[in-house]
Amino acid sequence: MSSRQLTMIGIGGAIGTGLFLGSTMAISHAGPSAVLAYLLCGVVALVISWALAEMVVVHPDAGAFGTIAHSYLGAWAGFVLRWTYWCGQVIAVGGEVVAAGIYIQYWWPQLPLWAPVVAFSLILLGVNAMTVSFFGTLEYWFSMVKVTAISVFVVLGLAIIFFGLPSQPPTGMGNLSSHGGFFPHGVSGLGLAMVFALFSYIGTEVVSVTAAESKNPQKDIPKAARGMVLRMGLFYVLAMLVIVSVVPWTVAAQGGSLQSSPFVKVFDWAGFPGAAGIMNFVVITAALSSANTNLYVTTRMVHSLALHRLAPRWVGRLTKNGVPRNALALSAVGMAVAAILSVASRSGAYLVIFGIATFAAIVTWIFILATHFAFRIRRRKLGLPNSPVRLAGAPWTSGVSVVFLIAVLVSMAFIEGFGPAWQFGVPFSALLLLVYTALRKRARDDSRNLLKAELERNRKSAPDSEAGSSVA
Repeated sequence: MSSRQLTMIGIGGAIGTGLFLGSTMAISHAGPSAVLAYLLCGVVALVISWALAEMVVVHPDAGAFGTIAHSYLGAWAGFVLRWTYWCGQVIAVGGEVVAAGIYIQYWWPQLPLWAPVVAFSLILLGVNAMTVSFFGTLEYWFSMVKVTAISVFVVLGLAIIFFGLPSQPPTGMGNLSSHGGFFPHGVSGLGLAMVFALFSYIGTEVVSVTAAESKNPQKDIPKAARGMVLRMGLFYVLAMLVIVSVVPWTVAAQGGSLQSSPFVKVFDWAGFPGAAGIMNFVVITAALSSANTNLYVTTRMVHSLALHRLAPRWVGRLTKNGVPRNALALSAVGMAVAAILSVASRSGAYLVIFGIATFAAIVTWIFILATHFAFRIRRRKLGLPNSPVRLAGAPWTSGVSVVFLIAVLVSMAFIEGFGPAWQFGVPFSALLLLVYTALRKRARDDSRNLLKAELERNRKSAPDSEAGSSVA
């Protein structure tokens, strides 16, 4: 895949229901200060993507950060990280198709939620079963629709704020301070909103997973990672600013209800019913695009586990076109769970899935930053060259980010509806450690160890005396 496809796929994996639907919950907890939540979480996402780029340009292998953690933290970390990420993203895919089903009910409220969930799931499985080049092209255009729509939304919103419409005066910035002020629920409300804002950035790690299928990972990955997060941050902050400025935050929050996207509410409030329908179509596309990308990522992640003999061997088999269809079938379990939950619940199903996926993602990000810390120390100790991409301010920047992530993880325990995230997440992590203990003799730490392979390359390329000194 090319650099432009990687960038758009990264955006496709991240811009989904976290922004278009989850922003409702962020606004309901923080009011206008949700803008600040998206800004702060964007900075943390940038740190994560930069740390990943630094490691992946040196090790552009299948499994990405999971394989790197396997080498720098140990096989146990590679096992726990990859299975945690796989589980969280599989559940997130289910959340995206549930959200897409909720969006469909904007037009057909009597339609049972499980029907579009099943239909969308089958379509996504079909797309991912094809060649990676077809997937890359399709996802590029899917993501382009989202980026274009958000851009139009922001431009139109800014016009409404500062210039108004033929039939309405400009709204100005008064809504930012009305209805309780910028912090209607205080700093604690802002802290709770961080959970939902952070979820919107989950998917920034997608670019690193595509490294093994990139044409030029040393050039493409850093460019795609930085460009993706900066664009996302700009889109998110401006879009949230438009929402809470054009309509009162109490309207955008919908009382915490997930009946429709706040983006659609803005057009409804402005008197553009036709535009609201178009925007609803866009958010459906966004949800399916995000689900499509994350299904691709989970398939590659569990495939890399099979290569290390930490997943069933049949999961690692490829088709003639190079597609891991067995891994794809296993990764479809999240959509099956979503279909079952959607039979009896609507927004409740989304919140349960949302919470579990967020818990797993935060744990994954903490592991990534820990791996980056070990990456720096180990390479300096072994005398290996620095990565051509370096995270500025590390380890301080990464350390502050870890503290921030832990604080967000703890705050999840105080959000109604997120109880299953902790109830499922902690026992699942303990179970993974127990399973690894039983399987650790099967973990391949020899020919697949990235550090050993790199040391061997250095030994062969350098003069005997220098190589011996370097390895020593």
